[in-house]
Formats: sequence, structure tokens, C-alpha cells
Amino acid sequence: MIQQPKEFSIDWAGKKLTIGVGQLAQQAGGSCTVRFGDTVVLCTATMGDVREGLDFFPLQVDFEERMYASGRIKGSRFMKREGRPTDEAILSGRLIDRAIRPLFPDGMRNEVAVIATVFSHDQENDADIPGLIGASCALAMSSIPWNGPIAAIRVGRKDGKLVAMPTYQETTEGGFDLVVAGTPDKTIMVEAGVNIVSEADMLEAMEFGAKQLGPVIDLVNQVREAVGKEKIERKTSPELEAIHAKALTFLETKRGILFAESLRTKADRKAAVKRLKTELNEHLGEIGIVKEDAKKAESVLDTFVDGEVTKMILDEKRRADGRGMEDIRELGALVAVIPRTHGSGLFERGSTQVLSSVTLGSPGMEQTLDTMEFQMTKRFFHHYNFPSYSVGETKPNRGPGRREIGHGALAERALIPVLPNREEFPYTIRVVSEVLGSNGSSSMGATCGSTLALMDAGVPLAAPVAGIAMGLASDEKNGRYQVITDLQDLEDGAGGADFKIAGTREGITAIQMDTKTSGLPWDVVKQTITQARDARLKILDVMARTIPASRPDLSPYAPRIVSFRINPDKIRDVIGPGGKMINEIIAVHKVEIDIEDDGLVMVTSVNQESMQKAVEWIKQLTREVQAGEVFDGEVVRLMAFGAFVQILPNVDGLVHISEMALHRVEKVEDVVKVGDKVKVVVTEIDGQGRINLSMKRLDPNYVPSERDNNPLRRGPPRR
Repeated sequence: MIQQPKEFSIDWAGKKLTIGVGQLAQQAGGSCTVRFGDTVVLCTATMGDVREGLDFFPLQVDFEERMYASGRIKGSRFMKREGRPTDEAILSGRLIDRAIRPLFPDGMRNEVAVIATVFSHDQENDADIPGLIGASCALAMSSIPWNGPIAAIRVGRKDGKLVAMPTYQETTEGGFDLVVAGTPDKTIMVEAGVNIVSEADMLEAMEFGAKQLGPVIDLVNQVREAVGKEKIERKTSPELEAIHAKALTFLETKRGILFAESLRTKADRKAAVKRLKTELNEHLGEIGIVKEDAKKAESVLDTFVDGEVTKMILDEKRRADGRGMEDIRELGALVAVIPRTHGSGLFERGSTQVLSSVTLGSPGMEQTLDTMEFQMTKRFFHHYNFPSYSVGETKPNRGPGRREIGHGALAERALIPVLPNREEFPYTIRVVSEVLGSNGSSSMGATCGSTLALMDAGVPLAAPVAGIAMGLASDEKNGRYQVITDLQDLEDGAGGADFKIAGTREGITAIQMDTKTSGLPWDVVKQTITQARDARLKILDVMARTIPASRPDLSPYAPRIVSFRINPDKIRDVIGPGGKMINEIIAVHKVEIDIEDDGLVMVTSVNQESMQKAVEWIKQLTREVQAGEVFDGEVVRLMAFGAFVQILPNVDGLVHISEMALHRVEKVEDVVKVGDKVKVVVTEIDGQGRINLSMKRLDPNYVPSERDNNPLRRGPPRR
């Protein structure tokens, strides 16, 4: 018999938030459904055995979209089953991962799978926040060791005021999308894409959201108290503990030596750590520990190195490469690096090096997204590539992974607020960032490189955008924190944070923060955001010296677009039966044509002359004829009462027999025949849109008569 779920609910952010347990997925370690509005997500958490030999925590977080959740069938003609996760699903999964990962115990090597599956989507409330809340609840009620719960909230703006859990429409119209995860007192994860807001406004929004996390955490605790399982106590083997103890005893003799001198390059620091690792392995071998067991001591070495870096920063206010807490590594910027692209920019910060290229295309090149929520298009997209050689490795390229998609989306989000609107700049814009060297925030390097490339391409940005990754050294037990500017390699270890902030001189456009602590206190968050602004301005200064503004002209290799409007009722004339007319224009002049429902026409071509001919053709097809206009027309049909003359493509008018000549005409054939070229003037457009023409009124000897001022009649003259 199917059991009825136990439900726990609160009123939150103007709607009911309900967690249901006890009915679905009972073989998972922990499972629950979370409902907000009519959006429902099933969240499960399951733990497996220890994976021996790993030097990382094998946590798997998946966000599963189901098209049925919103009553849709996949749009592909051939593939109807959900396949590879969409970029949006991957980004939602990363959002959950970054929030829950820091709260697992250090050194945990059990496989853990957290899966959020969207069962219902109401087209208003995004499923990522219910998914994150559900992941927190599933972990909290399970036996899996985890130091939660936490909660998350989305913050938007409506009519200039902050709102909690905005709908899709409110998020879009407000130009403000912020997600905060953690507790009311500590922030664990932040994700933001906003339309240039000040640091003060961003902090206000983050605190506004954090204050509303308490009721959700209380709700999860209610669930845990009612149905929660006892947490499994993590155990380590005595043999492993003995190896770790011997390794630590040796490493204690090396305290203060590893970074006694400044190691300015990444290669220097890697070499120093490698030497220490070699010495440790030799020592363990000398005391009788075999090579296979010695490898198990590497986690102790990593902890030791992280501790040395942290101690140096907290106690000596010194970093491994000798920099001060707010110093940025050497910066470099260059544009027009690649000859045939539409725009390119090279950005360097220390040994992080990113080359970005811009390609401009017609409006028809927009990307169509068939997601669980909506089918939509994107006119700007940023793709990020991270080859293994960028970090001196030899891994094969298997296409973009979750990291590449996440970093690419962050830079894309940072740039969207400064892009010109479609009316001003109708191009589809693709930016590709190639990471050629990585040592600290290549995503922020991609943001800077993309800005340079867009300006080199002549894209009229509202303002340049730059980004910086802020870091942290901390001793949580004693409440000691030190914010550092321009994070790099060894500084991104235990007790640290990766706080990426991008924006213009006027304000922030994007944030992505995650931490390896149990959460950042608010005073640390405030200091980080303030300190990041100073760094961002320095980077923008360097970029401005390279290219102070977007180029006034596009690359000669970029296509040109001419935009104009036609009467929407005339669109069918441009398209023609079965698309015959528009396809003929495209084939003859080698152009691309895009027509919007409101009558906006965009013609794209790399050849200016061909484009102008295509534009003229379309304008002739859709031209609104006015009385008094003169045309060179062609006789296309004869009737007893007059001749029909084509004055524009698909546009005919009638020359009445009385308007053919100054003298009386007995038969139409006496004056014209089919195929004759004649000059005519438009005398009237009647109430039914019919065009009346005259030949005689263009005769130099023509004298207007009273009869000529009367509207011309259709049909045969009266006898």
C-alpha cells in the first residue's frame, strides 16, 4: 500500500513552502519532496562505500529536468527522450553542489550522490531553490555525515524594492537575480547576475535574503527531528592513522621552511611542494612504510601545505609569491590578436592567460533553447574552453564539462548588462574564450578578455566589464579571517573562499562565491566586496589604456546588417507563396533576411552592394503607393475599359481608357498592348486600396478639366 506523506509547511516569501517525506524513494539514504507554488522537486541523498586511493571527495550532484514537469514534449523531431543535461540543468546542479559541499567532513572519501528531479514546474517559480532546500533536507534527515542544514533564497527587484523568491517575469523585468545560501549569520554560496548595482545595494540585497533563511532551516530541523536517522560515525583504520601521524611528525620539522623565500611563479611553488613530497616519501620509506601505504599520506601533505599558506597570511601578512594582501599580479591586455576574426582580445593576470574571439552573425543565427521551462532564443552566448595544457597536463579533450559550462555562463552573465539592445545592434554575438594558461580565476580572465574582444569588434558596450577573484585565509576556531585580492593556486585550499566579482566602474554585474569554510561572517563578505571594487578599477584602467572605447566601425570581415520597418500586413508579400519570393531574394543577392512579426526587417550580408539591392527589392515589394507618385510601369493586362499596369512588384494599377491620351480613345489596343513600357502617375487610391493611374496627365499639353477632378470609376465607361 502506498503510504501518505508526512508534510511540513510554512508560509514563506508570499507562498507556501511544503516538504513531504515518507512516500517516495524510500530506498535512498534520505528523500523528500519540496513544493513551492506548483513547482515540485524530489531530492534524494545516498552514500556508498569509501573509494580507496582517492585524494578528493567523490560527491555527485545532479539536477534532473523532466519535460513532462511543465507539460511539454521535447522539440527535437527525432529525439523525444531527455538526453544530455541542458546547460541550465548543469548550472542548477553546480549551484546545489557549491552550497552543500563545504559542510561534509574533511577527508571524507565515501561516494555520495545527491539528485534533484523536477516533477512539476509551474512556469513561475524556478526549481533550483526548492532543489537546494530539498538537498539540504535529504542530507539532514539521512545518516550521511553532514554539518547542515542550510537554506537558500532568490532575491529580485520589483518597482525598485527588493523581493524574495521573485517569479521569472519579476526577475527579468527587475534586472536583478541573486541567490544566497547558508544561514542568517554565515554565507556559504552566492550567485548573482544583476544590471549594474552598487556594492552597497548588493550587500543590502544579500543581507535581505540571508535574514529570511531562518524559517526554512527551522522547517528542515522539524523534518529531521520527526524522521531523521542517526548519523554514521566516520571511522579510519588504525593503520592509516599511524601512517598519517608519522607523516605529520616529519612535516612538523619542515614548518617555516617551505615558503621561507618568496616563490613568485606557479612553477616555483609546484616545484617546492614536489620536493617536499619527495622528501616525505623518502622518509616514510626509510622507516619501513611501503610505497603503496606512503601514498595514503598525501592528504596529510596537502593539509600541511594549506596550513603553511594560511599561517603565513594570517601571522605574517605575506603571501607565497611575496605579494601584499591587496596586490594584483602583473596585468596585460592586447586587442586585434587574430587577423580574420571580427574581434579578439588577449588578457593576462600573472600566469592566467585568456584569448577571446568575437563572431558576429545575422539575427537568424540566434540560439534556440528547448528547456524544461520555456522554448526561447539567445542572441549572445559565451563559450569557455579549458584545455589541459593550460595547467601543464596531458588530459584528452572530451568536450566541455560542468566546469567549462559554469565558468562560461559566469562570464556571459557578467557581460549581458552592458550589451546593446537588439534595435541598436541586431547582430547575434558569439564569444569564445580559450584559456591558454590558468592560475587563479580564468573565468574572470575570460570576462576581461571578452570585453576587450567585443570592443575590438566594434560592439557598442555601455561600459567595459572586468572581474577579479578574491580569496580568504581563515582560522575559524579562533575567528581569524584575512581577505586577499587576486586568488591563485595554493591560496585556494582548506579554510579559503573563491569570491568572484565582475562589474563596471559604476557597479557589479555578476558574483559567484563558494567557500571551503562553514560559511563567511558578514563582516568578511562586506570587506571582500569593498576590496574587490578597488581591484576591478585597477584592471579597468589597464584595459582602457589598451582600447579606451569600442571601435567606431566593424571589422571588414564582419557582416553588415540593415534594419528597417515595413507594414506588418506586407510581410506576406516579401515571403511570397511557400517562401518563393524571399528565397529568390536570398539566392540572387546572397544575403540573409530576418523578419519579425512587428514588421522589423533585417538584411545581413558581407557585400554592401548586394545588401543594398536586396533592401531595395524588399522596399519595392512593400512600398506604400501615394497619390501623385510617378512610375515607369509595364502593361500586364488589357480590358475593354482600360489597361492594368504593374508599377511595383506584385502591385498593379488601372489606367482607365479615358486616362490614356488627350484625345478620345475608342479601343485600348489603339494605344497600348501587353508588355509596353509606359509612364504613369497615381491619381487616386480608393477606399478599397485600388490604385488608379493616368498616362495623359503626364503629357506636357495636358489641361485639367472638371471631369478629371472626379474620382475615376472602375469598370466600363457609360455610353
